[in-house]
Amino acid sequence: MFSIYDTLTRELQAVPTEENTVNIYCCGPTVYRDAHVGNLRTFLLADLIVRALKMDGHQVQFIQNITDVGHMSEDFQAEDKLLQQAQLEKKDPFEIARIYEARFHHDLAKLNILPADAYPRASETIDLMLETISDLIASGHAYATELGSVYFDARSFQSYGAISGNKLDSLKPGHRYEYSDEGDKRFHADWALWKGAGNRTEMVWDSPWGKGFPGWHIECTAMSLDLLDKRIDLHVGGIDLRFPHHENERAQTNSIVGHEAVKMWVHGEHLLFEGRKMSKSAGNVVLVKDLEERGLDPISLRLSLLENRYRSQLDLTWAGLEAANSTLKRWRTNMESWGEGANRVEDREILSAIEKDLDTPRVLLRLRAIEKDSSIPNDVKRSIFLYADALLGLDLNRKIEVRPLSPEHVVLLNERAQTRKDKNWQESDRLRDLLADMGIAISDGPDGQSWSWI
Repeated sequence: MFSIYDTLTRELQAVPTEENTVNIYCCGPTVYRDAHVGNLRTFLLADLIVRALKMDGHQVQFIQNITDVGHMSEDFQAEDKLLQQAQLEKKDPFEIARIYEARFHHDLAKLNILPADAYPRASETIDLMLETISDLIASGHAYATELGSVYFDARSFQSYGAISGNKLDSLKPGHRYEYSDEGDKRFHADWALWKGAGNRTEMVWDSPWGKGFPGWHIECTAMSLDLLDKRIDLHVGGIDLRFPHHENERAQTNSIVGHEAVKMWVHGEHLLFEGRKMSKSAGNVVLVKDLEERGLDPISLRLSLLENRYRSQLDLTWAGLEAANSTLKRWRTNMESWGEGANRVEDREILSAIEKDLDTPRVLLRLRAIEKDSSIPNDVKRSIFLYADALLGLDLNRKIEVRPLSPEHVVLLNERAQTRKDKNWQESDRLRDLLADMGIAISDGPDGQSWSWI
């Protein structure tokens, strides 16, 4: 039985598989910038769940939204992130959205993340959101104001705070949620479902309450209920979305259907990079293209993330990524040497690890043990690795590209290895850059220098 940790009940729960299809909704990207490796950890979590269910023989309906309107900036000023980026790049905001949406799909493909069944865009589901907001007003859970905004009445939903533990009576007045100009709401913890346009002229739509634009939380409620037929078996997202986004979404969604619409809430933990939270100000935001520029296979990121439980905070490092890249090369080389069979052999220990809250570190330990076990025939090793890879998605059966080094390359690589031994770091860095210009990426690990074609 496949079980996973449910944030709402705070315990392991069996994944609901009673219906013919398991319905999954995952909060997608806000497409005003490239997704960084922390964002991608969440999307990998959803991919693991989908793969595990499919490997177990279940049908899956997987929806992931694209937020291209309605998401305010981190400092809670009343300006959409897309509008800010559009001003910065001097482009139309929807052009910005399509550029970064395409890059998002490109990065998913690089990480071998299976595509969702649908990627609904917020900007293309405005009518659905307006319908949903009208339903909430009619049921007494929302109210319109004279300024053309609509707010959810937080006090109308009795179990608010069940996901995050943030109760309404402990949220202090003056706490800023999403906008800095919300003087027309009745209670400080109410949130906007629709904002009157005010002075805003771009990315605004007509509504029964006047021109305006949607709040962030309402899009997920509208899309998930409509596209998954009011039954969301699993709702996936990063832990940073637990409050206020998922807390507010749960209140909206349950107020419409009259019961718990989401059967399980699944959250992935934060990711640090070399000991610090990723941020532009810290200069440590890491993208998929940064891995490629260092000569690393993007799937080395996937392997690095799988080395840790999805519910554990992870401190990613360049050294760890380089080690993962070396492991990928070794495993793919082994797969070639172990034969060409396409059969998969189920391994009970791997299956047990996956079924108990996606214990991917235990799966990888098992694969390393199998790799070293001389009593296991090579063709069986290959079959077990193929079985595990159906879940892990490491593309272990990929053929190794063999490109010969020129005599000049060999000389430079040997010189560079010697400079490392001599601790001549300046010359070592110069040779590394020179080799990079020639299309060869260098990685330094505990076993010495290794290289790969860029």
